[in-house]
Amino acid sequence: MDAETLFWQQCTQAVNNDGSVDAKRLMALVIETYRSHGRNHALFALVLDNLPLGLSVFDSAQRLILCNDRFRQLFGFSADQAVPGISVRALSIRIPGKERKTVRSACRSKEASAMPPGLGKIRRREWLMDDGRVIFSVVTVLPDGSNIAIHSDITEERKAAERIAHLAHHDPLTGLPNRIRFREQVDAALSERAPNEQIALVHLNLDRFKSINDTMGVSTGDTILRQVAERIRASASSENMLARLGSDEFAVLQRGRQQPRNVTALAAQIRSELSKPFFRGDKQIELSVSMGIALAPEDGAETDILLRNAGVALSRAKADGRKHERFFTSEMASRIQARHALEADLRLALHSDEFELHYQPLYDLRQQRICGFEALVRWNHPTRGRVPPMEFIPLAEEVGLVVDIGRWVLRKACREAACWPEGIKIAVNVSAIQFTSSNLLADVDEAIAEAAISPARLELEITESVLMENLDDTLPILHALKERGIRISMDDFGTGYSSLSYLSSFPFDKIKIDKSFVCGIAENKEAYAIMHAIILLGDALGMRVTVEGVETAEQKSLLESEECDEIQGYYISPPAPAADVARLLLASRSGSMAKAS
Repeated sequence: MDAETLFWQQCTQAVNNDGSVDAKRLMALVIETYRSHGRNHALFALVLDNLPLGLSVFDSAQRLILCNDRFRQLFGFSADQAVPGISVRALSIRIPGKERKTVRSACRSKEASAMPPGLGKIRRREWLMDDGRVIFSVVTVLPDGSNIAIHSDITEERKAAERIAHLAHHDPLTGLPNRIRFREQVDAALSERAPNEQIALVHLNLDRFKSINDTMGVSTGDTILRQVAERIRASASSENMLARLGSDEFAVLQRGRQQPRNVTALAAQIRSELSKPFFRGDKQIELSVSMGIALAPEDGAETDILLRNAGVALSRAKADGRKHERFFTSEMASRIQARHALEADLRLALHSDEFELHYQPLYDLRQQRICGFEALVRWNHPTRGRVPPMEFIPLAEEVGLVVDIGRWVLRKACREAACWPEGIKIAVNVSAIQFTSSNLLADVDEAIAEAAISPARLELEITESVLMENLDDTLPILHALKERGIRISMDDFGTGYSSLSYLSSFPFDKIKIDKSFVCGIAENKEAYAIMHAIILLGDALGMRVTVEGVETAEQKSLLESEECDEIQGYYISPPAPAADVARLLLASRSGSMAKAS
C-alpha cells in the first residue's frame, strides 16, 4: 500500500458519525503517517496539500519542517514566506492578525491535555485575523519538543455560536435584551450599587395593545412594537438599560442619584414619545402606556423583589384607569397580598360549594308580567361573608377561573329553571374568556341536556368585549348557538366604543340598555331622547329591548309610553334567591308586582 492510500485510510478513521473531524484522533494519525512515510517528501506533500485543514510541523528548535497550502492560505503566507527552516517567531510576526489573549488564557488550563501514551500534549490557540476571520489551532507537542498542528477556519461556526448566544439573551423582534438578560443587568446593577446610589426600575405596558393585533393583524402589531422599542430607546438614552420582557411589556433600568426626580422625568419623556401617532401605511394608530416604578434599595435590594414591586405598581397604574405611572408603596404590597389570598380562596370556592345563584326578574311591559330571570352568581365566603361580584368576577377573569365558574352557573341556572313554568326564560351572562378558553358549545349542550329544558328558554347575554376579543372566531360560535334555538342578547348596550357597528355584524335577539341611560329620563330631555332613539333602533332592527336599572314608577311609565319591551330593576325586584322565584311569579300573575320586593 502506498503512502497516500495509507494516509487517507487513516484520515477516514478520524471522522465522527456526524461528519465532524475528531482533531485529537486526526493528530495521532498524522503523526503516525509522518513517522512512517516522512522520507518520501514528494508523495507526502501531495497528500498534505489536499487536506481540508491547515497542517504545520515544527522541529524541537521551533523551525518549520513542512506545511501544506491550506496552512499558508489560512494565515496569509506566501510560498516564499512559509519555507522550511523559518522560525515560529518569524512566522508569527507576519501573521495579519492577533492571537486572542482571552482564549489563550482560558486554554492554559487545558495545555496539559494528554494524548495517547507517547504522543505528547495538546495546546490550543485562536487567532483573530485582520479580515475578520477566526483561525483555531490544535497544537500537539511531542516529547522531543517538536510539534504538529492542525489549523481550521471557524469563522462561521463562531458567528453561529454568537448569534445563538445573542438570541438567548435578546428579543428577536426588537433587538432589545430579553427578560433573562435584563435580570442579569439588574443583578449586576444592584451588586455594584454605591451606598448613596438609587436605582429605578420602570415596568411599562402598552394599554389595550391586544386590540391592534386582533383588528389589524400580528404583522402590524410587530411593526408597532419595533417602533415603540425605538422610541423608548431614544427616550432612555444609552446610559439606561432597556429590555422587552414579553408581548407589549418593556422595562428600563436607570442608575444614578437624584431619584425620584430623574425617573419621573424619564417616564414623562417616554409618555410624550409614545403619545405621538404611529403609522402603518396610511393608517394612524394611537397608543397609551401605563408604568410602574420601583426604587432600590427602598423598594427592594434584590432583583426578584424589585421586579415584583415594579409589576405591582404597574398593576395599580392600570387599575387606576391606565395612562398613568405609579410608584410602588407598601400599601400596594398589602393589597397584592390580600388579592393573592382572595385568589386562593376563590380557587377553593367551587369545590367547597360556596357559590349560589340569585335571580332578578325580566318584566314584560306589554303583558305586565315576569317573562324570565337573569342568573347572577353570589359568593358566600365562610369568613369574609358575601363577597361582591365586582370584587371577584374581574379576578376570576384575570386568573382564568371564570371558565369553571361560568360552566357551573350555566348548569345550575338551567337545572333550577327546569322547575319553573315552561314559558319563563333564563338569562345567563357569558364572558369573552368563555368564548376563547373553553368549549362553550359543548358546555351549553350539556347544561340543556342535563336539565332537559328547551333551548328556546335559554338566553345568553354577552358584552361588546366578547366581539372585540376575536370577531372571526366568535361569530361562528354565536351562529351555532342561534341554530340550536338559543337567544343571544347584547348586554350593557351603549357603554362600549362600537356597539352600533356590532349590531350589524350579528343578528342579536335583544339589546339591553345599560342602567346609566335610565337614571335621568324623567327629568332630562336629552337622556329621554337618547332612550327614545335606542328603543326605535331596536324596533327597526327587529330586536327586543330591555332597559336595566328601572327604580321608579315614573321611569316604568315613561318606558311603557315608548313601547319598550322589557324592564329590569329594583322597582320590579332586586336579585333574589331561587326559593323566592315562585313567590315573585305568583305576585306577577296576581297583578301585585309593583314593588313586590
